[in-house]
Amino acid sequence: LRFHREQLERHARAEGAGADEATYAARRRLGNGTRVHEETRDRWSVLWLDHFQQDLRYALRGLRRSPGFTATVILTLGLGIGANAAMFGVIDRLMFRPFPYLRDPGRVHRVYLQTTYRGRTFTDSTGYEYATFLDLEKYTSVFDRYAGISNPMLAIGTGDDSQEQRVGTVSASFFDFFALRPVLGRFFTPAEDITPQGAPVVVLTYAFWMTQYGGRDDVLGQTLQIGNVLCTIIGVAPREFVGVPDQTSPPVAFIPITTYAGNMGGPDDRKTYFSQYHWGWLSMMVHRKPGVSEAMASADLTRARLQSLNAVRALDPDLPSAAEANPIAIAGALKSAAGPDAGLEATTLLWVTGVAVVVLLIACANVTNLMFARVLRRRREFAVRLALGVSRARLVAQTLTESLLLAGLGLIAGILVAEWGGAALRHLFVSEGTTLGVLTDWRTIGVAAAAAVIAGILSGSGPALLTIKGDLAGSLKAGAREGTHQPIRARGVLLITQAALSVLLLVGAGLFVKSLHNVRNLRMGYDAAPVLMVSRNLRGMDLPDSVRIDLGKRLLAAAEALPGVTHASQVSSVPFWSTSDRDLFVTGIDSVSRFGRFTVASASPDYFLSMDTRILRGRPFSGQDRAGSPPVAVVSQGMAEALWPGKEALGQCLRIGADTMPCTTVIGIAENAMQRSLLGDEKPYRYYLPIDQFEPTRGNYLLLRMDETSIKALEPIRKALQTVMPGQSYVTVRPLEEVVDQHRRSWQVGATMFVAFGVLALLVAAVGLYGMITYNVAQRMHELGVRIALGAQARELVRLVVGQGLRFAISGVAVGLVAALIVARWVQPLLFHQSARDPVTFGLVGAILLAVALVASAMPALRATRADPNTVLRSE
Repeated sequence: LRFHREQLERHARAEGAGADEATYAARRRLGNGTRVHEETRDRWSVLWLDHFQQDLRYALRGLRRSPGFTATVILTLGLGIGANAAMFGVIDRLMFRPFPYLRDPGRVHRVYLQTTYRGRTFTDSTGYEYATFLDLEKYTSVFDRYAGISNPMLAIGTGDDSQEQRVGTVSASFFDFFALRPVLGRFFTPAEDITPQGAPVVVLTYAFWMTQYGGRDDVLGQTLQIGNVLCTIIGVAPREFVGVPDQTSPPVAFIPITTYAGNMGGPDDRKTYFSQYHWGWLSMMVHRKPGVSEAMASADLTRARLQSLNAVRALDPDLPSAAEANPIAIAGALKSAAGPDAGLEATTLLWVTGVAVVVLLIACANVTNLMFARVLRRRREFAVRLALGVSRARLVAQTLTESLLLAGLGLIAGILVAEWGGAALRHLFVSEGTTLGVLTDWRTIGVAAAAAVIAGILSGSGPALLTIKGDLAGSLKAGAREGTHQPIRARGVLLITQAALSVLLLVGAGLFVKSLHNVRNLRMGYDAAPVLMVSRNLRGMDLPDSVRIDLGKRLLAAAEALPGVTHASQVSSVPFWSTSDRDLFVTGIDSVSRFGRFTVASASPDYFLSMDTRILRGRPFSGQDRAGSPPVAVVSQGMAEALWPGKEALGQCLRIGADTMPCTTVIGIAENAMQRSLLGDEKPYRYYLPIDQFEPTRGNYLLLRMDETSIKALEPIRKALQTVMPGQSYVTVRPLEEVVDQHRRSWQVGATMFVAFGVLALLVAAVGLYGMITYNVAQRMHELGVRIALGAQARELVRLVVGQGLRFAISGVAVGLVAALIVARWVQPLLFHQSARDPVTFGLVGAILLAVALVASAMPALRATRADPNTVLRSE
């Protein structure tokens, strides 16, 4: 353009025109240079990108001029996005994310075994025997890789330095499932994983190598005591490799599974177990061949399991037939939380994830309301821009750009919220040693970004369409006051939706809190809170029976002498930790097994005092019930009612072990005690025997009842009792309450997360209601000033403003309570002894939300009553 202008000026001067006249002539010939420049830019630039840059700069300028609005929206979206990012990080690790280094995860499965027993179906993925693993490997043909895995707690180290830690006991083929190379040394081979006893070798995890050995290269060839085996270190796994842990702490080392099983007991135990490989609590992982579907894999596994059961029944015809057991094998998810035996906690986790999505929807509704208010305030501005030729599509794009920009800033805030909240979620859901760093987790960041985009579109679409609706001429003629207070039906609907969703979450919070209260106050037949459980482990030492009995008595005496111990007892099994049963015979009953399973515990006389189990009739054991005296037993109330209905159980005869054994007389009736489940789905059939009369060598546990000041003194108690243990054997001490709490986790998780998200949703809804009422009051100040000038009283203005807020709140409460009643049928299975339609909870939640709405509406109402009518009426 400059070249052409200069040529035209030269021609004009050549024809006799002056300098200024030549310049004007050239400009007239070329026309509007700005328009040519814009047309050229439109032709040669990426138009949509150019418009986006302009809209982005415009949005930034507008948000800088409204810092209060900007901060509110960013915080609201940040809370919603952060909650969802944090929950996705948890559920992704528990259910979906492949384990580190896993090769071809889409075709790797865990094998789940289903069995029907007494009309109930049981699914298990971690409790079958090594013989079953060998049979499934032998009889299937659709897999090209198999591995057995188990993650027991084993003592690592010797003496006072020994600690129980999780160890991966795996078959040598396990490492073939992963694309990895050791940092040092090698992995163990099939030749080192053979029955009856594998090689004593160990592969350390990278974290254990760094913390215990400082990352030294000379670690190879050193020995490490693991359980009963002195293992040689042959390798170090790469960083972040944790094998296939369940929802527990990851293993710190890996040993051959046959090495672990071959040293699980004394010589007699090995002879018994290895005759048919009936040992181990195993899981099995398999890799499908190409072209094999999951259904085909499950069918092949089921056929193999049927063959395995038939082979076992050939050796033991008393086992249930295949028709009775209905054996099924499933090639399911490798992560047990996503498998068919996931349990109540995984279901609760999915519900909590849905709650996080509801919180995001509430945040979106709140932001949409704020955006509506912002658009209404700028309606005259948009009308002027439309009159000047801006297209309606461009206005919509500008509003959506502003909404997406706010969502992007909310994404940054949300990631920070998720990072900050990771510690609490890790404590609730994820195993120890697992990182939940959101800033380095691209999967979680990607989901958070997608949530931000969706939130930005949802929040901005309605306000964007509002910018191009309405009467253009009317908006141009309107003054600053006229038309600014225009009721938008969608805003009221959004407020009602926020309130309804908040009610839904708060009702869920109330129900789970009541469930947790019920389960914590449940009388289980004992009081576990002040009890410590002491476990002894001989590490395979082959002690004579007399020495074992003497060791148990010395440990019990040492425990009774400890400060803070009020009662101590030696026992063979512990509720929720270990249970056992024996053959039981009762005169007049052909088979007691038809009633169900009768569990037994052999205990010393102070057992009932240690556990605070009440004796309802008769008496407990005493020091007189020793070896050589007449055998006696205490039975549970449920067992007495089942075996001797309508009769007195005291004095009845039990024969234990065989029907030819001497009569064991029932001397006491104890209250029913829960052993394996809190849900009441087990029969309360349990009996107790004096340990001196039955199984005196099996008292592997001590139960110590502590006073309130000593219950947390675990390490001093362990060290004091460790001095009694011979050789490399050791004791562990843990609160019995921790064992029971593992079965309360689903209700604890539900109560904690529903309360957290419910309060968050209530806060966001209250802010939204407050913002809308405040905005309406600001827009109606002229009207309110007129009312004051005409004699309106302050209470009338308060009633006018508060009434509007309460109408929205009442509508939201009604909708939310109806929704809660509809959802109740699906929530009921997650609750403990609590109705999902509890009227007290529903009424309390409704009252709370109405009270919050009253406060949120009253504050701007009181501000309106303090306005000066002279100032309001004169302002424009």
